[in-house]
Amino acid sequence: MMVHNHEVVIIGAGLAGTRAALEAAKVADVAVLSKIFPSRSHSGAAQGGMAAALGNLDDDNWEYHMFDTVKGSDYLGDQDAAEILAKEAPEVIYEMEHMGAPFSRTPEGKIAQRKFGGHTLNFGEKPALRACYSADYTGHILLHTLFEQCIKQGVRFYSEYQVVHLIVKDDICRGVVAWDIRNGGLQVFRAKAVMFASGGYGRAYRITTNAHANTGDGLDLALRAGLPLEDMEFVQFHPTGIYRNGILMTEGARGEGAYLLNKDGERFMKRYAPTLMELAPRDLTARAIQTEINEGRGCQTPEQKAQGIPGDFVDLDLSHVSEAKLRAVLPQIFDLARNFAGVNVAKEPTPIQPTAHYSMGGLPVNVDGQFIRDAKNTPVRGLYAAGECACVSVHGANRLGCNSTQDATLNGRRTGRTIARDVPHLSWEDVPAEDVKAAEKDLDWYYQANGSENVADLRTRLQDTMMVNCGIYRNEKDLKTQLGIIKELQGRGKKIGVKDKSKCFNSEVMEAMELGHLLNFSEVIVIGAIERQESRGAHARTDFPTRDDAKWLKHTLAYQEPDGRIRLDYKPVTITRFQPKERKY
Repeated sequence: MMVHNHEVVIIGAGLAGTRAALEAAKVADVAVLSKIFPSRSHSGAAQGGMAAALGNLDDDNWEYHMFDTVKGSDYLGDQDAAEILAKEAPEVIYEMEHMGAPFSRTPEGKIAQRKFGGHTLNFGEKPALRACYSADYTGHILLHTLFEQCIKQGVRFYSEYQVVHLIVKDDICRGVVAWDIRNGGLQVFRAKAVMFASGGYGRAYRITTNAHANTGDGLDLALRAGLPLEDMEFVQFHPTGIYRNGILMTEGARGEGAYLLNKDGERFMKRYAPTLMELAPRDLTARAIQTEINEGRGCQTPEQKAQGIPGDFVDLDLSHVSEAKLRAVLPQIFDLARNFAGVNVAKEPTPIQPTAHYSMGGLPVNVDGQFIRDAKNTPVRGLYAAGECACVSVHGANRLGCNSTQDATLNGRRTGRTIARDVPHLSWEDVPAEDVKAAEKDLDWYYQANGSENVADLRTRLQDTMMVNCGIYRNEKDLKTQLGIIKELQGRGKKIGVKDKSKCFNSEVMEAMELGHLLNFSEVIVIGAIERQESRGAHARTDFPTRDDAKWLKHTLAYQEPDGRIRLDYKPVTITRFQPKERKY
């Protein structure tokens, strides 16, 4: 088996991975492994912007940004992490600008900024112009800018490599084993430092904004290595996914003045967030939309009207905004709405519904990006994480829009700097033979699988039931039903059949691996949601409808025991400046 030696190995080529690589490459030999071509990473799908209190168009400052982030998190976000995000965000924006990122501009030539949900001035008084953007292609331009800079700095990219095994022994990370998708076979990547930047897991749900590659691989690899996951019960549903397929209609549309309308043509957000209306945080807005649908005020298709079937979507209306402005600041949504909903956004509303979008939880790390293995914040030597797969926790129970692109880039930079600091003091460790054999055994199992179960059928069953039983609204009965379904699917997953035995570009084996990841971490989501008997941020329990700070102002840590059982532990939230209060918008 081929063995590669790189001082730093980064898993994932999105904003967090490329920004960390750029930083670490100043002092070390860096390799980035990605199961797709780097510029196809899901960071490129971000549309609306990148949050930073530049104050180019209003009297914004970092303290307002920090407060909004903490309040938006429903006070579960660690406030040291939120302060770092708010303080360093402007520097990150200007740094990206100087690298060549073409941000949209004001007539005076400053970086343009727009409104976004939950971002306010003067601690909640009115909406802030805080989102720096490049039309509605912000993630795309940021990703390409960083990829170009990495190529310039000599970062080595291994495209189409799927990591199948994380090597951790004696609390020291020693590298990974990866599958060469293009050519077949396993290869060992020995490293002093390994960083996860492997993204989110929206593909656990049927309606999602996420790309097909977003199957939470890094989360499950850590779980299988005996390491914890943090706050996995908090899954964000974006309020405005295109009806029936979930493709993102950016929050920037509401930032530019879009209305949310029910079947009566009413701007219903006045009942849920009378001050911010459509610019309320995502958790509140998604629940408002779902409530309108559940209570019979959802919009209907002609077929639903004819058959007397209740509507299951609402309308996103931009027809009152000039087409010239929309073409200038939101050009992409014309194509998305036309291709996937058959509408012209300048003349008619777009049917939308909440869609699984973002993971607030993930791999537990400290503010320097070091992976921590317990409630005492003990680091795992040589292991790091940043981006959506990581939990700093800056987003707590709910992420504000535009804070993810900033989080990934900013904490990618911070983690890259931590790695650059640590690498000279880290040693090359031996790769245990048993880890290599375990990876070989796992891959061989998929090639030899000859059961009767179909991977696509199991995945569809998981996605459909997660939407119903562990979606926007939850209760104990449905969650326990879902846990039973996952256990059943895990059992059936051991009886799958793989017909394609080819070594190169074997997508059937890839999808079977990804199904295993989805089933493993979905169990953690559901168990965490069952145990958390309160409603906070994106976790809304109808049987426990209020937030309970006395019992649940704490982070969840989940471990997979050797027998497969999930064990939960907890650790305190870091509170520095803002004490928990009732959230009013």
